[in-house]
Amino acid sequence: MRNPAVFVPHFHWDREWYEPFQVFRHRLVAALDTVLETAEADPDFRFTVDGQMAAIEDYLEMRPENRDRVKALVADGRLAIGPWLILLDEFLCSGETIVRNLQMGWVAAAGLGGSMSVGYLPDMFGHVAQMPQILARAGIEHAALWRGVPGSVDGHAFRWRAPDGSEVRTEFLFDGYDNGLDVLLVPDQIRRALGEYAEMTAERWGNDPVLAMAGTDHNAPDPQLAGWLRRASGDECPITIATLPEYIRDHVRDEVSAVVTGELRSHVRGNILPGVLSVRLGLKQRMAVAERTVDHAERMNALWSRRDDSRFLSLAWHKIIESSAHDSVVGSGTDETCEQVDARLAEATHSARAVRDAALAEPAALVPSDGYLVANPLPFPRTALVEVDVVAAPEGSVLFATAADGSAHPVQLFSEAPTVLSDERMDASQLERVLRRIHRRELFGRLIDRYELTPGSLVFHLAEVPSGGPFDLLILRRKVAAAAAAHPGEWRVLTLEEARATTLVPVHVPASGLASFRVGPGDRTAERSTAPATATDRALSNGLVEVAIAADGTLDVAGADGTVLRGVGRLVDGGDRGDSYNYAPPARDVLVSEPSEVTVELLEDGPLRSRTRVTRVYQWPVALSSDRDLRSGRTVPTPVETLVELRAGEPFVRVSTSFLNRSADHRLRFHVPLPEPVTRSASAGQFAVTERGLTAEGGWGEYPIPTFPAGSFVSAGAVNVLLDHATEYELVGGGSELAITLLRAIGSISVNIHPLRDEPAAMEIPVPGAQDLGVRIENRFAVVPCATGWQGANAVALAEDFRNDVLVTRGTAPADGALPPDATGVRVDGADVLVSSVRRVHDDRLGDGTEVRLAAMSDTGSTVRVTGAFTEATTVDLLGRPLSATPVADGLELALGPWEIRTVVVR
Repeated sequence: MRNPAVFVPHFHWDREWYEPFQVFRHRLVAALDTVLETAEADPDFRFTVDGQMAAIEDYLEMRPENRDRVKALVADGRLAIGPWLILLDEFLCSGETIVRNLQMGWVAAAGLGGSMSVGYLPDMFGHVAQMPQILARAGIEHAALWRGVPGSVDGHAFRWRAPDGSEVRTEFLFDGYDNGLDVLLVPDQIRRALGEYAEMTAERWGNDPVLAMAGTDHNAPDPQLAGWLRRASGDECPITIATLPEYIRDHVRDEVSAVVTGELRSHVRGNILPGVLSVRLGLKQRMAVAERTVDHAERMNALWSRRDDSRFLSLAWHKIIESSAHDSVVGSGTDETCEQVDARLAEATHSARAVRDAALAEPAALVPSDGYLVANPLPFPRTALVEVDVVAAPEGSVLFATAADGSAHPVQLFSEAPTVLSDERMDASQLERVLRRIHRRELFGRLIDRYELTPGSLVFHLAEVPSGGPFDLLILRRKVAAAAAAHPGEWRVLTLEEARATTLVPVHVPASGLASFRVGPGDRTAERSTAPATATDRALSNGLVEVAIAADGTLDVAGADGTVLRGVGRLVDGGDRGDSYNYAPPARDVLVSEPSEVTVELLEDGPLRSRTRVTRVYQWPVALSSDRDLRSGRTVPTPVETLVELRAGEPFVRVSTSFLNRSADHRLRFHVPLPEPVTRSASAGQFAVTERGLTAEGGWGEYPIPTFPAGSFVSAGAVNVLLDHATEYELVGGGSELAITLLRAIGSISVNIHPLRDEPAAMEIPVPGAQDLGVRIENRFAVVPCATGWQGANAVALAEDFRNDVLVTRGTAPADGALPPDATGVRVDGADVLVSSVRRVHDDRLGDGTEVRLAAMSDTGSTVRVTGAFTEATTVDLLGRPLSATPVADGLELALGPWEIRTVVVR
């Protein structure tokens, strides 16, 4: 054998997958018990813990007495831990979640002696374009990975370059993270087997040592491994046992000629399993909700609260990151596993929501109770529409909203509530039962404003904000008892609410700021600052976008620049005989794209918002045939509701679809025809906008179906679609249509015989929950026609606006008081700039500060101006370590390079 060999004992640990978390943890504890015992008994043994601290945390929660044993092995360099908290799916979470994952893993490892400085990414289903920059800006110079590397890499290492130019030397695990196991099958034949393997792969290694990854899923290495390798080692076959960072530090060359730029999604040397982008839609949606909620909570807590709720926010982030694991949010686990992920994401949302609401309660205490506080989570000023429930205007009057500066704004009334909540007749002896409904002053979700007690009649008048004096329930009980005794027989109990109306109010809110308003009656009119949103039976317009509803229920959308998109929203449903990892059409597929019935209903005709509901009924096959090669001849009528909405001042049309899924084994896609065919598309996600062609690079044993991930928007030609959550898309028809997946319903984790994949991805375990039968499937997005693509459409900013609603809460100060003045938080000005985080941080030397993370979302970079109540700024790396002081003079001026991620702390 020409080359020496380096064996890296390890395991890969899926925290949850075909078994739920606690079942796998039981195995984990036994495996790590074995690792510790083996390492302590044999000084030559080394072990790499899969790159994720979750395995160590989960272990020490069950074995806290072994913490010092772990620390000792880390200190001795024989146990490599970190740098991640968990091995995530990089495409199904935000870029900010990736950063927090690395930060939390690094901190957890520091408590045990320190992390390995290698971005180990062994089993992710492809890798995002900005990962090299994320690693480099955390001070990590090396990565190691398997899936997604293109065929241009013919060695065992390459320079992986991010869009901004950052690079990390990357060890390519071209035969997977278990390539050393076949060599170990027969312990007394290791030298021969290793020689044969080295000869087969000699072109990959050149003169470098062979890396043999000695481990696999959910198993500790054999305790005799080090002894086997000592016996096999010799002058002609030198063998070393190392951790992964030792291998990279001591055995490889930094000089590597091959360079790969951007995302890694090639199928050449391993399956990337792209179907995980669209299976179990609910998990993707709940991940997006949890990420948004914790982001908003951090911003509100940092800017508007005196209370430091960092522990609650850390809890929320931890649960989000746990859920981002590459067998968790992807939905490739059993039903019980996915239910646990769902519950974990809900818990993260709840924790973050509590922090967010508590932070808003502080400024809300300055707003009168007949008014509302509006908070803008985005760092640029905006005018938003908010729905509020108010007292209806007296006859002859109209409602308008008054801001803190006294300006009046028109409102849109779109529903009125009934005033009679209850009208009951009962015997006098039953009146006490009515009083039991009252909780202090609350009744029917409102507050008792006053009551009228006359012989045979008790009338309650309810209000959201009582205008009368104090209410004493004990006095009422005494009066009612006396009246009932004096007037036996039938009584009438009437509960009335003040006339209520639900209104839509335009509110201008400063950057990261607060505004307040109240709605009241008047006889004057207010000027409109934008063209009204209008609607007729089959058309909507707001001066920027025009929508016409065609006879088949699709939309013709005209943009401000004259671009017209025709046939928007054509739904195409086909069979899916695949699994949670890969889509596959049945051999004799039946595509359903024409509705059997179309109805259109005008819901709102403006002036602030216009809405129309289009209902299309489709005859979808109920399932696949028993041989899974044909869709059933039996169909079920499925009404699909499409809500089409225009808001005054918005340059896009909001579209949401909803239906009750009653069919199995199918894929539904939302099509947007392009005015002209294209050969390229682009989608935003994880600090970058990534361009792709019409095909994917094939190889290995997986058909390279060109469905690609999209995070916040996808763009193709003149079509730009803003997204609510991570999803998949494809350019079909030779680049003439954009297809976005709304649902992929399947029934098995993996199938053994798959037409688009040679080998099973897992066991063939039934997962009936992944069919989403009986589940209402809802998707929302927005369509922006623009001939100059995503940059001309300002899609980066529009996507943030679309995804992040303002936050609204009722004031709690005494009614009728003055509204507090508007307040501005941190403001960021600059084209194509994403602000991924604004949060409270603390430094023992510098004290409290506000951390702002920005990313230039273009290949030209951006000049950014950050303003707010601060006088000094420090640039920090992605782990929060100070790099340099940044001058502040009437604001912070930053020149971001192309696609650069920059983090600053202002004080």
